[in-house]
Amino acid sequence: MSAITGKLWGIGLGPGDPELVTVKAARLIAEADVVAFHSAKHGRSISRAIAQPYLRAGQIEEHLVYPVTVETTDHPGGYQGAIDEFYEQAAERLAAHLAAGRTVALLAAGDPLFYSSYMHMHRRLADRFDAEIVPGITSVSAASAALGTPLVEGEQVLTVLPGTMPVEELTQRLRTTEAAAIMKLGRTFPGVRQALSDSGRLGDAYYVERASSTRQRVLAAADVEEADVPYFSIVLVPGPTPTTQIPVRATVDRAAPTVDQSGESPAALSHAAGTPSISADAALTPNAARSPLDADLESPVVPGEVVVVGLGPGDADWTTPQVTTALAEATDLVGYTTYINRVPERAGQRRHASDNKVESERAAMALDLAKRGARVAVVSSGDPGVFAMAAAVLEVSAEPQFKDVPVRVLPGLTAANAVASRVGAPLGHDYAMISLSDRLKPWDVVAQRLSAVAAADMAIAIYNPASSQRRWQVGAMRDVLLEHRKPTTPVVLGRDVGGPTESVRVTTLGELDPDEVDMRTLLIIGASTTATFDTPEGTRVFTSRRYGAV
Repeated sequence: MSAITGKLWGIGLGPGDPELVTVKAARLIAEADVVAFHSAKHGRSISRAIAQPYLRAGQIEEHLVYPVTVETTDHPGGYQGAIDEFYEQAAERLAAHLAAGRTVALLAAGDPLFYSSYMHMHRRLADRFDAEIVPGITSVSAASAALGTPLVEGEQVLTVLPGTMPVEELTQRLRTTEAAAIMKLGRTFPGVRQALSDSGRLGDAYYVERASSTRQRVLAAADVEEADVPYFSIVLVPGPTPTTQIPVRATVDRAAPTVDQSGESPAALSHAAGTPSISADAALTPNAARSPLDADLESPVVPGEVVVVGLGPGDADWTTPQVTTALAEATDLVGYTTYINRVPERAGQRRHASDNKVESERAAMALDLAKRGARVAVVSSGDPGVFAMAAAVLEVSAEPQFKDVPVRVLPGLTAANAVASRVGAPLGHDYAMISLSDRLKPWDVVAQRLSAVAAADMAIAIYNPASSQRRWQVGAMRDVLLEHRKPTTPVVLGRDVGGPTESVRVTTLGELDPDEVDMRTLLIIGASTTATFDTPEGTRVFTSRRYGAV
């Protein structure tokens, strides 16, 4: 290999709990120039969520998004053609970094060579670049640990089987092995259970869901509801007679910090048995802290509740008394690390901080905690209903499993109103709020909405205008708006308003410099009735409520 090229690391992350990441894997993730990871089209990557505690600022991230997972495709080569083309393109993206001398850490839940997409990159890159694999704990080991009984002993044979096999072949293999681990469940589970029954192994089989997570479940395979089986689950048929009583219909609650595995492609993570949740700490409440062995012997857990709160944009004085009370009463806080850090620590209160790109996972974790008796406060900045966590929590709460969990939303001062207050009343008449982020919606939709609102002559509060990796949207926004607004239209730039580095400046649309804008900036674009005037305290801005008044 050339001395000037970078090195490819295949990093095994284990089954989902960040504390099960090896010391070597954690070190290499932190040292890498480039961190690459897979996800399905929704963009939520299990691997990145697991590795998040070990990432550092300034790393380049390569997000490899599968064009298809289990759905149909119009690719001329069909499903396989679409996947093969994706792997070729992904390999070339990584090759460009390696050729430039950068070290690339390609993340893989579980082990990189155990039903993992890493192997597809390895085959395409290892002949050109130095490549090394860091093994990880497989889902088979995590599920066996959750079961709490030996999987194989002595001379017994363990067979690992994919649930996608034809029922007849799966039945035959189960008849001839002493112990088995069956993976790739989800929609295949009815056939898997039929094979277990036909082979006479159903009575010895156990189902493990979301191994190593706070949402881990262990059940007799015969008792599993087919409609409730996620892809990231596994069936174990232990070889020896169990030496301990296995908890049937038990929910096994773990205390270690974990991440919620919701959404990475099955093709990437068919070895990952669980869907862990983010940063769960110790046992939750007296209800939730029961021994899993007692789960069938006691009355059902009484659900707690989820309260989604807005702290306001920065100044502690902007947090409402209602929100302050809810935070004080919560047993658990869930939220983006930056916002969690704004809440004073309280003895006995558990804090579950996570990355800012895992909204759905964060919502599911909060609801799961509440389902097991916790009083959970989901923390947002500003108002939780404005580009924040309220929508994510309510969306996930609509799932049948959370139908009994109460959810409340407590309002907060919005960033738009805070910025507006610093210069006067630029939002004094009709206005719209638009996020420039294209992470959850395509840019074409953003541009269409900008154009429509500008044509309607409303002021606009622009959220999420830019980030360290997303720099071009502000310039594109300015060009769209100038099709409908004069270059002299007032623009307010408010950065970290209410925080220690607050700055507020008034400029015009024609002179707006995208380089002055980052993720902590909120923009207010004026309407035709927006005016400015100078005072000893600075430029004041207002949007008249009457047309013709300005």
